[in-house]
Amino acid sequence: MKKVYFLTLFMASLFTVAHADDDMESRIEELLSQMTLEEKVRLCYAQSKFTSPGVPRLGVPEVYTSDGPHGVRMEINWNDWNHAGWTNDYCTAFPALTCLAATWQPELARLYGRSVGEEARYRKKTVLLGPGVNLYRTPLNGRNFEYMGEDPLLASTMCVPYIQGLQSNGVACCVKHFALNEQETLRGHVDVRVSDRALYELYLRPFHAAVTEGGAWSLMGSYNQYLDQHASHNARLLNDILKGEWKWDGAVISDWGATHNTQEAIFNGLDLEMGSYTDGLSSEAPINTYDDYYLGSAYLEKCKRGEVPDSIINDKARRMLRLLMRTEMSDRKGYGSINSPEHVAAARSIAQEGIVLLKNNGILPLTSVAGKKILVVGENATRSLCAGGGSSELKPRDEVSPLRGIKERFGDCEIEYAQGYVSGRAMFGNTDKMQQTVLDSLRDEAVEKAHRADVVIYVGGLNKNHQQDCEGGDRLHYNLSFGQDLLISELAKANPNIVVVMASGNAYAMPWLDEVSALVQSWYLGSEAGHAIADVLSGDVTPSGKLPFTIAKQLIDYPAHKMGSIGYPGVTPELLPQPFGGEAGKPMNSKALLDSAVKGWKGISFSTVRCDGMKKNETEVYGEDILLGYRWLDYFKTQVQFPFGYGLSYTIFEYGKPVIDDRKVSVNVTNTGKVAGKEVVQFYVGDDKASVLRPVKELKHFEKVTLAPGESKTVTYTVKDDDLKFFDENNHEWVGEPGTFTIYVGASSRDIKGKVVIKL
Repeated sequence: MKKVYFLTLFMASLFTVAHADDDMESRIEELLSQMTLEEKVRLCYAQSKFTSPGVPRLGVPEVYTSDGPHGVRMEINWNDWNHAGWTNDYCTAFPALTCLAATWQPELARLYGRSVGEEARYRKKTVLLGPGVNLYRTPLNGRNFEYMGEDPLLASTMCVPYIQGLQSNGVACCVKHFALNEQETLRGHVDVRVSDRALYELYLRPFHAAVTEGGAWSLMGSYNQYLDQHASHNARLLNDILKGEWKWDGAVISDWGATHNTQEAIFNGLDLEMGSYTDGLSSEAPINTYDDYYLGSAYLEKCKRGEVPDSIINDKARRMLRLLMRTEMSDRKGYGSINSPEHVAAARSIAQEGIVLLKNNGILPLTSVAGKKILVVGENATRSLCAGGGSSELKPRDEVSPLRGIKERFGDCEIEYAQGYVSGRAMFGNTDKMQQTVLDSLRDEAVEKAHRADVVIYVGGLNKNHQQDCEGGDRLHYNLSFGQDLLISELAKANPNIVVVMASGNAYAMPWLDEVSALVQSWYLGSEAGHAIADVLSGDVTPSGKLPFTIAKQLIDYPAHKMGSIGYPGVTPELLPQPFGGEAGKPMNSKALLDSAVKGWKGISFSTVRCDGMKKNETEVYGEDILLGYRWLDYFKTQVQFPFGYGLSYTIFEYGKPVIDDRKVSVNVTNTGKVAGKEVVQFYVGDDKASVLRPVKELKHFEKVTLAPGESKTVTYTVKDDDLKFFDENNHEWVGEPGTFTIYVGASSRDIKGKVVIKL
């Protein structure tokens, strides 16, 4: 009887949703029938830095957008980029999305999205600009901290519940940056060359999940070019794939200043133009000249001359009305809340589970330090890591620094602080030049104090400065800046009991790794950073995070950099050797790319090709093709510093032998240690023999399990047909070939505990 009752409720809920959708579409058509041409066009471009107009005559409200995915940004002036100076625009700062990905916990993603959505709804935002789902291709990318790592399955699995949680508040997500925006250097114009196999198997997959499974209501076009067209008005990406193949009904919003052409903006799928410059080059737009936008008066005049069919005009207006019906005009959007205890608790929980323990010689957890002297060193122990970063900047109500968190948790210790290094102000597009004498003085002071401490906790890494982890510019090198490598080595010589805590959204070189006792990857943790770090250092929380990307030993191990400037950041087209020139306006062939890639780039001196001084028209080749991240490193058996999916615990997990029954793979996992912990069980699939080159293995499923000491759980994965397919670019379809496939079960991409074979 219960089953019948719940089935009836479920079917009734489906009917209600379907009826609501039908009602929404009929309301949209009714509004369209009453709108003038001018009103339809006016829906499609901004009226301020972060808003666009509605139709006041018909009661259609304005669109209010806000950065970003980690928290609701402080208010920006109506018509310039300065902070508005409000006193009631504080927020809860949630951990950056690299940290969320490192939790490997989809339910935390749902909690994250719901919580940040509540804050956006309270602040009366229509669209929250995020999440970002671009993939990790180079560790120099200034915006990697905003994304979810190098694997499309991990990014897809984590972004879907985030989107669903966010939009449950009647606030639209705006998934970004569509597509192929894997760097900040030259981002405004670099033309990406990539095969269709890599495009569909890797770079489009999180976006596809976001719109088809997550139900995203809006999407942001990126700055870069693809097939000689800017992505924010790219015919293939927006018309053919997004709105054609995927049949998506949401609104495409340009990245700010990413629109460059009226004709393409009209006909290639852009629905809302934001942030453009009035002359397309340099000038800011006074409040009365937004009509000069590409989708402004130029679009209107073309419509009046009969150059734009009604189907295009109505489709853009319809998508903007649908966005508003789902958000501002919905009667189910609620009121939201901000800075609530629940949000602070959510931020802390996500930070705790995302922290990754990379090395531990037994010094952690710090359970025996009562009455001892702890020296905390490093600028990031006190610096705000919510300031700067471009669009990710936040104004948290309270940001608990690592030093504060350590002092509060280890109150029975004598705690001293030394800055150790200095990095300058958090600025966009500029950096302060640090004097070497100042760096030397700060280092000497910290080392001298380290001699007298029982334990040294170093808190450093990157920050939100330009050319660190920041929008608008990439890092300049793989090593840490501001003399940190030397500082860490000198501290380790002065005191071997050193715990290194690194804040960053990127990998970095570790020349000092053998010298330190422990290494903790802490990401940008937001409001509760200090508490979460202290929770893990003290052992109050057992670390359970796993790396969402590979940390290579050296920069050239990443294939984007092995190619030299052709692979990153791009070169002028005339410098491209064959087969990388390709044919203008057409995707590159995967086999041509892989033939050269697998041969180790023989015969081409990539390292001698440079783009110094080039200002426009650079072309960049994703020559690693489908072998992104761990796929490349596995294929070429390259040693890594820490593999994808890696992370230590304070307890020990033992894996049983995996077994397979038909397509169901099961493995028993036991906590054989003395404390409770969480383990991420990872399932990878490899095609043993294929007609095309395929990775050694690819992540296809994962599950995070909580185990008390002595407890065991069985984790299962059912192999689906789609898990075995590759994209056939010649026939433009997904293909599954018969044969044998190996299912790898592991604690990371390199720590494989067992494997089984399935034959199809």
